[in-house]
Amino acid sequence: MAQAPYTRVKEFLKQGLADGRWTPGAQMPSESELVAQFQVSRMTVGRAIRELQAEGLVTRVQGVGTFAAHLARVSSTLTITDLHEDILARGHQHQARVVLSRAEPTADGLAQQLGLPLGAPVYHTLIVHYENGVPLQCEDRYVNPACAPDYLGVDFTQTTPTHYLLAVAPLWEAQYSIEAGPPSTHEAELLGITPADPCLIVVRRTMNRDVPITLARLVHPGARYQIHGQFKP
Repeated sequence: MAQAPYTRVKEFLKQGLADGRWTPGAQMPSESELVAQFQVSRMTVGRAIRELQAEGLVTRVQGVGTFAAHLARVSSTLTITDLHEDILARGHQHQARVVLSRAEPTADGLAQQLGLPLGAPVYHTLIVHYENGVPLQCEDRYVNPACAPDYLGVDFTQTTPTHYLLAVAPLWEAQYSIEAGPPSTHEAELLGITPADPCLIVVRRTMNRDVPITLARLVHPGARYQIHGQFKP
């Protein structure tokens, strides 16, 4: 099936951003140039650019043009935050205990999520994060070795996987699911709660272009963690 005209324009611009054709802050082709290149209407080009803007990949300045978004803007749009920095911002201390750090064969289901062949090596870490000595998050993470080959050599008591991965494998897309639910028996033990205690559970997968980087399950005791947001029209 042929692509819709606006999709062709959008994918051309998105691929150019991924390839570094337009660096953050650089001006991108004008609507008139795109209209001529793709032989489509200005409305079609406008839709493609609006969708990229909604995804945080470009910025538009009225009467000036379209620009590649700065990385900080993309990260903010995707709401990828570093727990260590969040805790420090509250004036508290962050500590981490690495429970598990190893390479293991990729199981069914996980292989599909990370785009790896069944049985291929995957990096697996299990880390408990503390705020002022109180367990705040159990982070169970799988990492595609191709995206971060030195991952298992990092001291995650000194830096977080989020901070490290954002540096070595810049993300292009993030997918979330957020739910209230019970922890597993092992997670409850690590967090110092009972298996009946409610938790906020975030499952997050990040991608670089079409290559999955990591799949993480982040479990937070409900009585100790909240998600805050703000909206201004």
